[in-house]
Amino acid sequence: MTDSINTDLQTRLQWSLLSLRLGVFIVMVMWTLDKFVNPGHSARIFEHFYGISGSTDTIAYILGALQLLLVIAFLVGFKKRITYGVIFIMHGLSTLSSYNQYIDGFNNLLFFAAWPIWAACFALYLLRDQDVKFTVK
Repeated sequence: MTDSINTDLQTRLQWSLLSLRLGVFIVMVMWTLDKFVNPGHSARIFEHFYGISGSTDTIAYILGALQLLLVIAFLVGFKKRITYGVIFIMHGLSTLSSYNQYIDGFNNLLFFAAWPIWAACFALYLLRDQDVKFTVK
């Protein structure tokens, strides 16, 4: 009886972690694709939220290509300690750099969606060894 309960729990955990990984991937890949589709938007984000000015389309494309490699590696569970950790840190920096939007929260409600995504990144990092559904070895 205990084995079937453990097996059921393990199965549910694996599907839950996969759903978190897919959800985080969708958000991250859209931000990645934005660097290719609208590199000027990326330049404005770098300047407004991170204080980095002078970004060019070429820089956006290079960062987009690197980020695309990272999010694909994250999606397939490649080198989880590294990829899940970097995704967690990147999303955390993005979430925390938006602090002014949280001060005026009711005029920036969508920014609050970053917090549960960051929590999902944290859960995935902590449970990375159990996240095995559709991952590479």
